[in-house]
Amino acid sequence: MSPMQTLTAPRAHNTGRRHAPPTPAQAAPAAAQAAPAAQALDAVKVHGKGSTAVRALDSVSVSFDAGRFTAIMGPSGSGKSTLMHCLAGLDRLSGGQVMIGGTDLSTLNDKALTVLRRDRVGFIFQAFNLVPTLSAAENITLPLALAGRKAERAWYDTVISAVGLADRLSHRPSELSGGQAQRVACARALVSRPDIVFADEPTGNLDSRASAEVLGFMRRSVIELSQTIVMVTHDPVAASYADRVVFLADGRVAGEMSDPTAATVLDHMKSLEA
Repeated sequence: MSPMQTLTAPRAHNTGRRHAPPTPAQAAPAAAQAAPAAQALDAVKVHGKGSTAVRALDSVSVSFDAGRFTAIMGPSGSGKSTLMHCLAGLDRLSGGQVMIGGTDLSTLNDKALTVLRRDRVGFIFQAFNLVPTLSAAENITLPLALAGRKAERAWYDTVISAVGLADRLSHRPSELSGGQAQRVACARALVSRPDIVFADEPTGNLDSRASAEVLGFMRRSVIELSQTIVMVTHDPVAASYADRVVFLADGRVAGEMSDPTAATVLDHMKSLEA
């Protein structure tokens, strides 16, 4: 899907989602939910040096609660992808801190950071990044296999049921539609039971129908599986599936919005671009 295309969400995609009965995780004591799943504290990221230096993040402080679906939006060059990459441990800050749970990523060496990403973080990218010679099932469990671990069977079955691909597990990526391939990528991100999933433009290569399928699954994984998701997107309709939208502009936080709709997100984006 090109940057100019807009998703078409089902009219009732958020019906009842704000008022669903609390899951056990949601009903836990407030003290147990106090620590954010991830946060940035005065985060600074500078690309280059001297007169050519670009300040991609300029003292950004923002937190992301566990069991919530948060979208990050902003004009091109706002720093949204840089923020996500630093939060996920894919890039290091020039200053400040990023935390996954209670772990300060700046204190970890490269090996420890690799282990944290493997064990506690899930990733969904615009490109599906599936291995073409492996079946859907093998792609889903590949990160665990590389770590010398096996999927927890009950959780694996739960994820496969939620993603709705039980009848496609033996198929290779070339035999799947774009939406199915991205749902395989979603299942791969969830099967290790990560603390948090980071999604970078996950519907960028999908048509409207496939996009709605993937976003609907991500929404359900938060409600039904108590997953935590942080998604970078350019599309207001994609953002409307989230509980909250954080806006960036010029490397700084430029507001946030709870219970977003496509219309309210679009209006705020227009004001930032203006």
